Amino acid sequence: MVLPVVLLASPRSFCAGVERAIDIVDRLLDQRGGPIHVRKQIVHNTHVVAELEARGAVFVDELDEVPEGATVVFSAHGVSPEVRREAARRGLDVVDATCPLVTKVHSEAKRYVARGDTVVLIGHAGHEEVEGTLGEAPDRILLVESVADVEALEVPDPTRVSYLTQTTLAVDETAEVLGALKARFPALRGPASADICYATTNRQEAVREVALDADLVLVVGSANSSNSVRMVELARRTGTPAHLVDDASGIRPEWLEGVRVVGLSAGASAPPHLVDEVIEALGAWDVQVRETTRETVQFTLPAAVRSR
Repeated sequence: MVLPVVLLASPRSFCAGVERAIDIVDRLLDQRGGPIHVRKQIVHNTHVVAELEARGAVFVDELDEVPEGATVVFSAHGVSPEVRREAARRGLDVVDATCPLVTKVHSEAKRYVARGDTVVLIGHAGHEEVEGTLGEAPDRILLVESVADVEALEVPDPTRVSYLTQTTLAVDETAEVLGALKARFPALRGPASADICYATTNRQEAVREVALDADLVLVVGSANSSNSVRMVELARRTGTPAHLVDDASGIRPEWLEGVRVVGLSAGASAPPHLVDEVIEALGAWDVQVRETTRETVQFTLPAAVRSR
């Protein structure tokens, strides 16, 4: 087998929101010891979850699994107001690891509802971020996933409609749905800046660049990672075969038959060391970094975990 050249997309792997969320759990474990309960996966990556579990983190689906008065961390994807109320009722010590960019979407939702709008949320049903945002006003926020959903929408007042988006969507597909919304509701209003986060956009642009020059694209990330799945779909839309792998063990030999150039990236919740392991597994003799932009974003930690 001819050893492939690897085109390494940059930016890739952890974003600022993911680093912040993981750091919060790490610091709580250092400061308070285990167990530290976390509602849902702190970020959507099986390796991150397993590493934190080994240190004493306990991941739960719902708050009734957390002992009264215990510490609980809300994941990076955010929660609904009802979850916050339940935590307060049960006397839980909440540390909020919600990504600040997700918090921004929640704030917009509350503002739009308060001014009397019907809010249309572009996103994927069942995703934790979407469930949290919908929970801000379940009777006033409508979810759409496609142009067909837009065409079927019924709203009380077509002149009072605003839109929001999940932060981890595919930029090009979201633009198509948004175009349909604007066509149906000419008075449509939305956020001053895009809800799709900088890291999602940057990783999609970077993976597109390497896909155009590659015979195969590999994206490191877990199957429940929305932004990782979107990267694979985007690469395929360029005409290049692409696959999602949790780690190097997921690479199938038949994928590499006849492949001379592999494009490689990782979703925003995938640890960087997993990318290094993929490069090692490929036995690449030449690794070329393709940087499309440089990220400098950092988010402040909650007061509860800052170094004293």
